[in-house]
Amino acid sequence: MTMKERVIRILKSRNKALSIEELDRELKNKTIKEFQELQKVVDELVEEFVIHRTNKERYMLFEKGPLKKGYLRVNRKGFGFVDLEDEEDIFIPADNMNGALHNDLVVAEVISRNDKKKLEGRILKVLKRELDTVVGEFYLEGDTGYIIPDEAKLKMTIAIPKNNIHGAVDGHKVLVKIHELIEGNTYSGEVIKVLGHKNDPGVDILSIVYKYNIEDTFPDEVYEQLKSIPDEVLESDRKDRIDLTDQVIFTIDGADTKDIDDAISIQRLENGNYKLGVHIADVSYYVREGTPLDESALARGTSVYLVDRVIPMLPHQLSNGICSLNEGVDRLAISCVMEINQNAQIVDYDIFQSIIRSRKKMTYKNVNSILEDGIVPEGYEPYADDLRTMEELAQILRKNKIKRGYLDFDVDEAKILVDENCHPIDIVKRERGTGENLIEDFMIVANECVATHIFFMELPFVYRVHDYPKEEKIREFLGYIGTLGYHYKGNLKDMSPKTIQGLLEYLKDKKEFKILSSLLLRNMKKAVYRPENVGHYGLASKCYTHFTSPIRRYPDTTVHRLLRTYLFDHDMSTETINHWQEKLPFVTDNSSARERDSISCEREVEDMKMAEYMEDHIGEEYEGMITGVTNFGVFIQLDNLVEGMCRLADMKEFFHFDERTMSIEGERTKTKYSLGDQVLIKVVAASKEEETIDFEIIRSLEKQEDVKDCEKKKVKRK
Repeated sequence: MTMKERVIRILKSRNKALSIEELDRELKNKTIKEFQELQKVVDELVEEFVIHRTNKERYMLFEKGPLKKGYLRVNRKGFGFVDLEDEEDIFIPADNMNGALHNDLVVAEVISRNDKKKLEGRILKVLKRELDTVVGEFYLEGDTGYIIPDEAKLKMTIAIPKNNIHGAVDGHKVLVKIHELIEGNTYSGEVIKVLGHKNDPGVDILSIVYKYNIEDTFPDEVYEQLKSIPDEVLESDRKDRIDLTDQVIFTIDGADTKDIDDAISIQRLENGNYKLGVHIADVSYYVREGTPLDESALARGTSVYLVDRVIPMLPHQLSNGICSLNEGVDRLAISCVMEINQNAQIVDYDIFQSIIRSRKKMTYKNVNSILEDGIVPEGYEPYADDLRTMEELAQILRKNKIKRGYLDFDVDEAKILVDENCHPIDIVKRERGTGENLIEDFMIVANECVATHIFFMELPFVYRVHDYPKEEKIREFLGYIGTLGYHYKGNLKDMSPKTIQGLLEYLKDKKEFKILSSLLLRNMKKAVYRPENVGHYGLASKCYTHFTSPIRRYPDTTVHRLLRTYLFDHDMSTETINHWQEKLPFVTDNSSARERDSISCEREVEDMKMAEYMEDHIGEEYEGMITGVTNFGVFIQLDNLVEGMCRLADMKEFFHFDERTMSIEGERTKTKYSLGDQVLIKVVAASKEEETIDFEIIRSLEKQEDVKDCEKKKVKRK
């Protein structure tokens, strides 16, 4: 153990600050040289903001001191919050930013609690500036170029000298590399990519893609490596693989899916058990560690699914070609074949390299037609019985998941339909039926099987983990629903998934359920990747990984690589174990970060396209539900999941806001609007650029007679 690690361990075990002499005694140092090394180590830890030096020259761990370290999240209005992982966030007024920008890692000092009893502070220092490029609209003033950042939270000016403009003209969306700070919040920069004119189709989405540092093209080295990868399975690839091409194996996906990485098979055994095969594309066979393809996939971390395009983690030659389990062709796979009994227990299993040939590319729509409506589409006749057997097993697995505490937040998703110019023409809810649930259940059990196998081998591995929620967060949520008149009697001393499952069940029949389940979900911790197994709270799973999507997720590709190393090549040498122990913390942290970026990108594109869609429907009326009430406005979600705001300042009378009941009441008419109320609204404004939608409440639809009398326009459905 290094001296740094020993110092940190000592300070972790103390509830008080120690002097350097006390640290020296705790370390049992005996020489002047060791004391001098300690002084150097302590100075380095102070510089790295790992430990804090008090005014009395004593030392404590940074998180135990008066200063806080976290990421700054800035609001469009200029103020922000320092995001602390396990502590209350710190509010930072616009005047206390000290030059810090959105997403900077900063040191903040807590000044006081404000009138809303929130911590308030100021930025003392920027530790790390994540931002090195900015996307914005270019314009020219004299010989100098400037950009208006697309991100309204970036309160900065970027000046671009003539020799760094590189062909950009007024109206171009550009990617600019930030150079040095000139003065105040003005930086110099250089255009490194022209994305296109702001009015060109698709440039709006591309601008958001580059904002999140998501590359839409591959390096030349990747294309060079692709030349050595075959388009079909070679005879030499079949060595040491079990040939399953004579078995009935098929895929189930969305109708437009092209990157197919999972296939399934089923067999009912004589003992009454089920033999479930989950066969996953063997991506790591082609994407070898350390190659350009692998380095590119690691940097991307995940594929990104946007309204009109997919930005793949791997080039289409792999993702839609040799790695995709396409119908009627031989493909390399890693198979997890499990024998599962009537109690959902895996009584036997095998994980092995295989060759498969998918008999049919099925769609969720057609599978649901069989399982939900009893109608067998043409071409599905030979597989209908297998699908019904799969449904039996899926119900057993789902029942077991629910029994152990699986959390179903029942969150709806929107699907935005666009024309050839990427202009939104309709927005509908994504349908989720029996087929979708079946595939989810099968993938979960395979992920658990693979994770558990390696966990008990005690080897370095990638786990998908989801920590327990903080008790105070759940208590805050219960206090909130208490203001609505709902009082849950669950035992919060037991924070097992069953407790939260009971809370969701209690709320299920409440009119605000969709809102409250979404709010509860936001109070949960985020699932991430780690080299250590701490279980998956939301799935109520003791051991979980991501094994089933290696075409679109780098952690899955890594899991396949580790399975090959340990199980197929039987390499568990000290050198190999040390290699993965050192590498996996970076792989998991990077994968978690890239996943967050891709989700943020996908959500922002959706917000923009929803606003663009509503620009075409200004003046029209729709039904909606009140999903949020604040002191400045009411948030309303339409049936198609588009959400807008009715500002109190724009309402026809003065409304009082009641924070306790989350409602507003008109001063003159006593008209009251509360969370969960159904209302009729008119679209009064929408801005694609600002990603905002403004509504006007026409009337409440809570009374049945109002619904009957109201002439309303329904959201279009296809």
